[in-house]
Amino acid sequence: MQSPSYFHPSVKRQIVIHVLLDWVSASISWLGLFLYRKNFVEAVKHGYQIPVNSDIKLWIGLLAVPLFWITLYHLQGYYNHIFRRSRLRELESTFLGSLMGVVVLFFALILDDSVSDFRDYYWSASVLFGLHFFSTLLLRLMWTTRTIKHVQSRKWGYPTLIIGNGAKALQLLQEINSAKQSEGFKVLGFVCIEGEANPDLLAICPQLGRGTDLSQLIHELGIEEVILCHEEHQGTEVANIIDTIQNEPVHVKVQPDNYHMVMGMAKMNNILGVMLAEVDFEVMPHWQKAVKRGFDVLASSLALIILSPLFMLIAAAVKWDSKGPVFFRQERLGFRGKSFKIIKFRSMKMDAENGKPQLSHDHDERRTRVGIFLRRSRLDELPQFVNVFLGQMSIVGPRPERAFFADQIADISPIYRRVHRVRPGITSWGQIKYGYAENVEEMVKRMQFDILYLENMSLGLDIKIMIYTVLIMIQGRGK
Repeated sequence: MQSPSYFHPSVKRQIVIHVLLDWVSASISWLGLFLYRKNFVEAVKHGYQIPVNSDIKLWIGLLAVPLFWITLYHLQGYYNHIFRRSRLRELESTFLGSLMGVVVLFFALILDDSVSDFRDYYWSASVLFGLHFFSTLLLRLMWTTRTIKHVQSRKWGYPTLIIGNGAKALQLLQEINSAKQSEGFKVLGFVCIEGEANPDLLAICPQLGRGTDLSQLIHELGIEEVILCHEEHQGTEVANIIDTIQNEPVHVKVQPDNYHMVMGMAKMNNILGVMLAEVDFEVMPHWQKAVKRGFDVLASSLALIILSPLFMLIAAAVKWDSKGPVFFRQERLGFRGKSFKIIKFRSMKMDAENGKPQLSHDHDERRTRVGIFLRRSRLDELPQFVNVFLGQMSIVGPRPERAFFADQIADISPIYRRVHRVRPGITSWGQIKYGYAENVEEMVKRMQFDILYLENMSLGLDIKIMIYTVLIMIQGRGK
């Protein structure tokens, strides 16, 4: 099966253009503030016109300040979904971003200036906000309007797959094709949920497979949009379909009468076009995810440096206690179900599993003497800071499992697949509650706390989990 032709320009190219536009507006606003302060604030203070010369502070500002704004917008998530823009969203995100950035620059740079009247501080902040907000908004609206026109005229679009094979799918496709202005859906075909396809649907749209082929079709065809429109009698299949596609890099939409099927994950953002509810699988605001990742990188770097003497001590103890390597590597499932090699200090004898996946327990004779201590104190987990630094794991997140056990957990509770929405963690809510699971039943119970973590995920909750983990390590209560 061949991939479709390119439906829109390079995402990277569009991001670069947006970054350059934001850089230009940030430079203009900072230069404007510099000129304002020279001609008004400093002139009033000194009693004469201050000449605008080649001030080194100006050049440093023109380099550092735009970089600050670009970083802030990245944390805000502005450069995500670059083709899915609206002018109202541009206004909202630009206002909020400008407000937050000016507050930071006010306390970091403006408040440090020497002035004759304290009100000059607020005038400077107001000038910076006005210049930055309006120049940024103007450039963004110009480029966003161009993008919207290309999408509406069907010049640009997103490879789209319809999930459904009945009258509702037919009606949806007819509405998409007959719309005067496109919403960007380039429908490549549909997949059957169950039963046979509607003949009228087959006449205007190719059938690409069935529900079991979804993941393969998404990757082979470069699908970016998935629209779920099942019939009433096909409702039992919806949960399985959602579980199948929730970890795929696609945008998912459903018809409004299906809203209750994904309650808590859907939002309406369409007024004039085809009425669809967008399914939101994001578990944290983008800025919190960026902060969480930044903390992971910083904390793992410091841990690997500061704990290096402890690493060498544990490595020597493992080597002295039993034959075999110091570190134990094992394949686990991570973010979006991708596999990676987890790293731990070896706590068991060599060839403990004999080729068959097994779980440990409190009286497991395969553990070494040092291994018993390492597992109770959780010190065997320390090398996973390497996985965190590499971006394969997070400090806090659902525990990663082997595919062998993950499949068994998913068979009992299909909701388990939701844990792959985020990076797995060294510690987790479930790990604090249950520790190392001794069987699949305990894995399922621990999974419930991991799902609960996803529904309540926040930086504050991460801090609480880390505190309890440290207490368990100090008290040696690890299972």
